[in-house]
Amino acid sequence: MRKIIFGINISADGYCGHTDMVADDELHKYFTDLLRSASLMLYGRITYELMVPFWPDVARDRSMSETSNEFADIFTSIDKVLFSTSLEHTTDASTRLVRANMIEEVTQLKQQSGGDILVGSLSIASQLSEHRLIDEYRFVVHPVIAGKGPRLFDAVKLQNTLRLDFLGSRSFQSGSMALHYKMRLDN
Repeated sequence: MRKIIFGINISADGYCGHTDMVADDELHKYFTDLLRSASLMLYGRITYELMVPFWPDVARDRSMSETSNEFADIFTSIDKVLFSTSLEHTTDASTRLVRANMIEEVTQLKQQSGGDILVGSLSIASQLSEHRLIDEYRFVVHPVIAGKGPRLFDAVKLQNTLRLDFLGSRSFQSGSMALHYKMRLDN
């Protein structure tokens, strides 16, 4: 069975906006290494539209640092599932638009063979967490007090607390800290 992994950048006060974080080469390398284990990514419309066409354009134009270009190459090569009821189509050949029941779809995807499944969207991660479908969480906590932005579980409120087991941590020169957890089996 494939693992479902949710990775996200988060401010010290718990916000997950993209504008206040330190996105340096060391951080891009961390997420590039995470992408290497995956063969599929899950997105909701909002985060997907932040990532595509931005990263495919970087991969094509080679417009960033060598490390960021490598992230773009790997990101672009991975198949994506986009859960949206508002979009009619996608122009990205590696993206499949799904309007069906997300929990049923993800449960089926998890049973298939292949690499890890990465979750790149707060709304998707919140819903999958509620149904105990995420196996690992990777939070990169940045030394920033954002005071605003989206948060995990803004749209979905957990009915029960999720207990996690600590797998490790890594500190970055920027002062960011990557925290790695797995879902406890007794949840």
